[in-house]
Amino acid sequence: MSTLQRARQQLRAHPLALDAVLAAGVLLCMMAGSFVEPHERDAVSWSLRTPDPLSLVLMVLGALALVFRRRAPLTVLALTGTVSLIESVTGDPRAPVAMSAVIALFTVASRTDRPTTWRVGLLTMTVLTGAAMLAGPLPWYAQENLGIFAWTGIGATAGDAVRSRRAFIQAIRERAEKAERTREEEARRRVAEERLRIARDLHDVVAHHIALVNVQAGVAAHVMDKRPDQAKEALAHVREASRSALNELRATVGLLRQSGDPEAPTEPAPGLARLDELVGTFRSAGLHVEVARADNGTTLPAAVDLAAYRVIQEALTNVQKHAGAEVKAEVSVVRVGTDVEITVLDNGTGEDDAPDSGGGHGLLGMRERVTALRGTLTTGPRYGGGFRVHAILPVKTRTTARDKPGEPV
Repeated sequence: MSTLQRARQQLRAHPLALDAVLAAGVLLCMMAGSFVEPHERDAVSWSLRTPDPLSLVLMVLGALALVFRRRAPLTVLALTGTVSLIESVTGDPRAPVAMSAVIALFTVASRTDRPTTWRVGLLTMTVLTGAAMLAGPLPWYAQENLGIFAWTGIGATAGDAVRSRRAFIQAIRERAEKAERTREEEARRRVAEERLRIARDLHDVVAHHIALVNVQAGVAAHVMDKRPDQAKEALAHVREASRSALNELRATVGLLRQSGDPEAPTEPAPGLARLDELVGTFRSAGLHVEVARADNGTTLPAAVDLAAYRVIQEALTNVQKHAGAEVKAEVSVVRVGTDVEITVLDNGTGEDDAPDSGGGHGLLGMRERVTALRGTLTTGPRYGGGFRVHAILPVKTRTTARDKPGEPV
C-alpha cells in the first residue's frame, strides 16, 4: 500500500480533522485574498492595509463553520451565507468571505439530492449576488459581484457532479455484491440438488438389495426343512431387520424428496457393468472415446459402483461440452490395492477447455459424491493441453467393512 493510499484511509477515518484542515486552508485563502488590491487593468499588487475588524471576524466565523459542514450541511450553508451577505453589504469588498459559502454550497450539493441542490443553489446565488449588486459599496456591474454569481454556480455544479459519481460507484458496487450473492446462492442450490440426487441414488441401491433380502428370507422360511425352528427364528430376525431398515431409510429419504417427485425405480442403479453402454452413447454423439480396464472383474459395493459410473458420466459430459471439436477422451478403470482408480483424460484444444471456467457445478457435484465415500478427486488442466479427472474410490466402504459374516446387521 502506497503512502498516498494510507493517507487517504487515515483522512477518511477522521473526517472532522479533514474538515478542520480544509477550514484552515479556506481561512488562509480568504485572509490572503483580502490583501490583494487591483491598481491597473491587468495588474494587481499587495496592499499594506489590513482587513477591517468586522471582515476579519466574518472570515473567522465562516471558516469555523466549515468544520461542521458534514454534520449539518444546510445549517453551515445558512451560517456562511449570512456572514457572506453581511460582508457584501457592510464590509470591505476585498474580503472574499463568500468563499466559505461556496464550499458550504458544494457540500450541500454533494450530500443531498438534485432538487434540493437546485433550490438551495438558486436561492444562494440570487441572494448573495442581488445583495452585492443592490446594497454593496461597489457598482452593480463590478466584476466582484459577477464573481459571486459564477463561483456559487460552480460550487453547486461541482457538488452535484461529485454526488452523481458517488451514486454511480455505489450502484456498481451494489450490483457486484448482488451478483456475488446470486452466484453463491446458485452454488449452494446446486450443491443441495446434487446431495439430494446422491441420497436418492443411495436409497435406490440400498432399497433394491434389502428388498431382495426381504423376499428371499420370506421364501426360505417356508421351504427350509432342516432345523426349521431355528431357521425360521433366524430368518424372522433377518426379515424384521430388513423391514426396519427399509422403513427407516424410507422415512429419512422421504424428507428429501419433494411432493411431485417420481417414484423410485425398481431396477438397480447403473454401475461399471454398463460402462460400455455409457461410452456408446457418447461415441454415437461424435466423441471419440477409448476405454482401458484393469480392475480384474472386481465386484464393487453398490455405492462405489454408482459413484464410479457417475464420475465417468460427468467427466465425459464435460469433455463433450467444453473440450472443443475433434477431441479424444481416454477412460481407465484400475484396481490398485484396496482402491479403484478412475481416470478420464482429454486432449481438448477449445478456448473453454476447463469445465469449471463457465461457472458450471459438475466438478463440484463429482467431488461431493466422491467425498461422501471417503475417496479423493483431483481435477485440472494437463500439461500440453486438455483436462484430467482422477478419482480414487475405496473398494470397501465403512458400511461394507462393518457388514461381515457372523456379525449382526
